[in-house]
Amino acid sequence: MPTVLILGAGSDVAQAIAQAYAAKGYTIQLAARNAAQLKAIQKDIEIRYRVECSSVVFDAADFATSSATFSQLQPLADVAVCVFGYLDTNEQSMQHWPEAEKTIAVNYTGAVAVCNAIAIRMAERGSGTIVGISSVAGERGRQSNFLYGSAKAAFSVYLDGLRNWLFHKSVHVVTVKPGFIKTKMTDGLTLPPLLTASPMQVAKAVVNAVDKKKNTIYVKWFWRYIMLIIKCVPEFVFKKMKM
Repeated sequence: MPTVLILGAGSDVAQAIAQAYAAKGYTIQLAARNAAQLKAIQKDIEIRYRVECSSVVFDAADFATSSATFSQLQPLADVAVCVFGYLDTNEQSMQHWPEAEKTIAVNYTGAVAVCNAIAIRMAERGSGTIVGISSVAGERGRQSNFLYGSAKAAFSVYLDGLRNWLFHKSVHVVTVKPGFIKTKMTDGLTLPPLLTASPMQVAKAVVNAVDKKKNTIYVKWFWRYIMLIIKCVPEFVFKKMKM
């Protein structure tokens, strides 16, 4: 059976994606920082879906170690989904450099280190799909989350270029922009229900995008037009707005 690697497997969205692929009979590879949590998720998937499931511990902010880990992980997955991320308030990140540094390290630098390692191996094999979970926050800098948004903007551009490079090597890259998601990471935030996706909605969108070889998707279609409108607001007006 084909294999899917879930990077950042401890999150709500990652677990939903793992379950969606397990339901399709895929062999599951889980990767995350918390070893105890990984083992619990692994056992649940094995029992519930009766598929082969393995796990590996890695820290997205430890670039050299994580890159080496996925340069050697066997077997090389058919689909690799980069789900991990880090979100703190913009105020905390502005006032405390370690928070800003972690936001950049996890959401961009760490993601690139892992995706590079996997991309090189898929390119050598001549097949595979890489999925990067980015964000609509990266489409225009806004005062409420521009540090997080800037890291996601960089990741989106990286995925664009990676898709272009890997296309000629028969490897596909999917960029996923979910919008708001109701997860533990967004607890405490007031999210508009109509604009907010569930982890399982994200998972179904990812599986569908991989199957249909889509390039960039918005989990809820109207986010594409919301962000188009936001990007079209003239800067002399936009800078006066509170978003």
